[in-house]
Amino acid sequence: MTDKQHPIGTGFTAASTADDVLRGIDLTGRYAIVTGGHAGLGLETTRALGKAGASVVVGTRTPDRAAAAVAGIERVEVGRLDLLDPKSIDDFANRYLDSGRPLHMLINNAGIMGGPLFRDARGYESQFATNHLGHFQLTLALLPALRAAHGARVVNVTSGGHRLSDIRWDDPHFTTGYDGLLAYGQSKTANVLFAVELDRRWAADGIRGYAAHPGIVVTTGLGPSRTEDGPAVNEDQLRAMGLIDETGRPVLDPAREMKTPRQGASTSVFAATSPLLDGIGGVYLKDNEVGPLDTPRAFDFGSGEDVPSDVVPHAIDPESARRLWELSERLLKD
Repeated sequence: MTDKQHPIGTGFTAASTADDVLRGIDLTGRYAIVTGGHAGLGLETTRALGKAGASVVVGTRTPDRAAAAVAGIERVEVGRLDLLDPKSIDDFANRYLDSGRPLHMLINNAGIMGGPLFRDARGYESQFATNHLGHFQLTLALLPALRAAHGARVVNVTSGGHRLSDIRWDDPHFTTGYDGLLAYGQSKTANVLFAVELDRRWAADGIRGYAAHPGIVVTTGLGPSRTEDGPAVNEDQLRAMGLIDETGRPVLDPAREMKTPRQGASTSVFAATSPLLDGIGGVYLKDNEVGPLDTPRAFDFGSGEDVPSDVVPHAIDPESARRLWELSERLLKD
C-alpha cells in the first residue's frame, strides 16, 4: 500500500482552485452527490461541479437552508440526509436509486469536529458516527448506482488530523473518557481507511476510492452541529495557531495549508474528476496531488508552528482497512 503514496506530478499546487483542476473537463451527463454540499467546502464543490456541467444532489439535514444556498447553480437538487439517522440515510439512498440515475461521483464531504461528547440513538460517538459510519452506510446503499456508472469515484473528505489517533479498536465510542480532538482524529483516520478498503473491494467494478485532505479553511464553520456550545476551537485559539489575524480575518497562505474555500475544495474535485488519477485509487490526496507518506511525530495545535498533514502509516494500513470495514458492517447491524 505504501508504494502508492508518492506524488505523480499533476502540475497543480496548494494554491490551485476547484475551477483550475476542472479546466478542460466536461462533466455534462455526469451525476454527483455531495453530502453537506451547501456550505463551506461542500458549496464550492457543488458550484464547481455544476459549472463544469454535472448534475448534483446535495444531501443535508437542512433542506430549506441548503436550497437557498445553492439557488442559482444549475442542475442542483437538494435531499434530506441526516448522517446520524440510519433511516434517513436509507431513505435518501433509496430516493436516488428509484430515480434510475447512475452515480459517477460520491463526495462524502459533510462532517463535524470536536465539541463535547454527543451520542446518537445507538450510543455511538457522534464524530465517528457522522464522519465515517453514516458515510459508510450511504456508500454501501448507493453501490448499485455507482456500478451503473461504469466508472465511478468515491471521495472521502478527511484531514491531516488523522494523525491525532488511530482507530481505538477497544473503545471506538469513548465509553471510558472522552477527548474531542482524539475522536475527530479517529474519524478522519476512518475516512482514509475506508477509501483504501473500498478501492480494494470495488476497483474491479470500476469504482475507485480516495481520501482528500482539503487543508485548513477557517471559513467553513466546521464544528459540532448537535450542540449549543459553539465551535471546537475559539477565536483566541485560532489566533494562537496563526490562522486568523488580530481583526479575526482568516490568514491565507496555501503553501502552509491556509486556504480559501475554492482552494480547499480543489482536492475533492480533483479526486472526483481528474483523468490524472485514472488507474490510481485507494490513496490519500492533498494539494491536488497524491500525498507522500510521513512518519508520525508529536505536534501541538496551539503552538503556532505548521501542523503536519502528510499521511501516516496507520491510516493506510490494509489490514486495519479490512478490519474497519468489518467493524463498520457489524455496527450497522446492531
